[in-house]
Order: sequence, then structure tokens, then C-alpha cells
Amino acid sequence: MARARVLGKSILLLILIVILVLFGLMWFDYLGIIQAKKVFAPVYRIIGLQPQTSTAPSSPADLQEADLDNDRFAKRLEALDVRTEELDKRESDVETAENNNTQIAQELEDQKKAQEEREKTFNNQVKKYEDKKRNTEQIVQWLNGMQPDKAVEKLEGMPDQLVIDVFRQAEEDAQAAGTSATTSYWISLMPKERAAEILRKSQTKPTSLE
Repeated sequence: MARARVLGKSILLLILIVILVLFGLMWFDYLGIIQAKKVFAPVYRIIGLQPQTSTAPSSPADLQEADLDNDRFAKRLEALDVRTEELDKRESDVETAENNNTQIAQELEDQKKAQEEREKTFNNQVKKYEDKKRNTEQIVQWLNGMQPDKAVEKLEGMPDQLVIDVFRQAEEDAQAAGTSATTSYWISLMPKERAAEILRKSQTKPTSLE
């Protein structure tokens, strides 16, 4: 009777040990520590568990392969970082070049506007000079058509610079026509002080565009 009880306890203990071992194997397999998925797959499906599918390297060859994969991945990341830096630098260079081109274009535009303004001013001065010269030529023709004393009266009412311009134009016209200018005679008919002042100014003031 006693032997039957001891035998029964031994059998129960053995069954318990087997259950614990199986449960331990299932747990280690679930965690991916050991590979027994095919054996315990039906049990997993029954109890509704999803075993761990990742595997840890279990041999030096697996460890070496894993290290190589990590090295390749690290090198790819490093290459991507270098490529990113190169692209950032190119983008910065392109942006700098665009800013320089914009600045150069603005400077050229400013220079163009300044040149156009200078040309406009010069053309206005030339036109002003041409208009003045044309007006002076008409005055000379007008005075040449008068009696000398009447012409001198008109000259006395003009500003000194205009009288000087008229005398110069009259001499140019006479030289072009091959005749003698009447300026000397006009001066002789003018009051001495006015004639002296005009002669002094004509010797010190060059022809201007004003």
C-alpha cells in the first residue's frame, strides 16, 4: 500500500517535471532563445500566442555575418551623410552664386541707368548748345542786315556774354564766307568802357555750352 503511494507520487512528480520542462521549452522558443517553432506551433495556435520570429546568432559564422551586415549598414549611413553634406554644400554654393549674379545684374542695371542718364544730360547740353548757336547765328544775320549804328544799339542792350558769342559767330561766318567781319567796326562804335570790358571778357572766357 505504501509502495503504491510512493510510486503514485513519483509518477505525478515526473509528470509535473515534464510539464515544467515543456512549458520552459515553449517559453524559450516563444522568446526566440531556442528554435522549436515547428514542434510547438500547434500549441501556440491553440492558446492564441504569436511566437518570437527574430533569431539571435548562435554560431561564430552567424556573429561574423551579423557584424558584416552592421558594418555595411553603418557605411551606407556614412555614405548618405557624406552625400547629404555634399548636396547641402552644392545648394549653398548655388544660392551664393545666384545672390552674386543678382547683385551683379543689379549693378549692371544701375550702371546702365547712370550711363543713360549721362547720355541724356549730354544730349540735352548738346541740344542746348545747338539751339543757342542757331539763335546766335540768327542774331548775327539780323545785325548784319542793319546799319552799323543800329546794330551797336541792339548790342548795347544785350548781356556781355551774348555780345561775345555774337562777335565770335560773326567772325566764324565771315571766315567761312571769306569776307571781313564787322565786329571790329561794331566795337569801335560802342562806348569805350563797354568795349574794353567785352574785349577783356572775350579773352578770358572760352566758348561754353551755356
